[in-house]
Amino acid sequence: MTGIAPWLSVPDATAALVFYRAAFGAVDVERHEFDGVVQVAQLWIGGADFWIQNDPDAMSAAGADRPVRMILAVDDPDAVFARAVRVGATEVHAMQDAHGWHIGRMADPFGHHWEIGRRLDG
Repeated sequence: MTGIAPWLSVPDATAALVFYRAAFGAVDVERHEFDGVVQVAQLWIGGADFWIQNDPDAMSAAGADRPVRMILAVDDPDAVFARAVRVGATEVHAMQDAHGWHIGRMADPFGHHWEIGRRLDG
């Protein structure tokens, strides 16, 4: 089986784990801690997985320009988008219908951009 799972560097993986649980309902599948601090964790959102890694320099000037944007496809993107903003995300683009999607973009507290949406039926 072949798969690709994003790996996000964050300055505080413990805080990121809390945010992704609250914002997206993420479940940690695998977690490695050192002195009570999450170092690496594999998370699932509805069966789709991604990883986070504790990297104190993740939001430094060198790490601030992120060329990757995540797309999270869900049944109720309005609810997920609103919940993410409520728990600390910043709206980048409001929810809209465009290019065959009902979609909006937000930035998580760690600088990663997420497009939350669902395909529109044709």
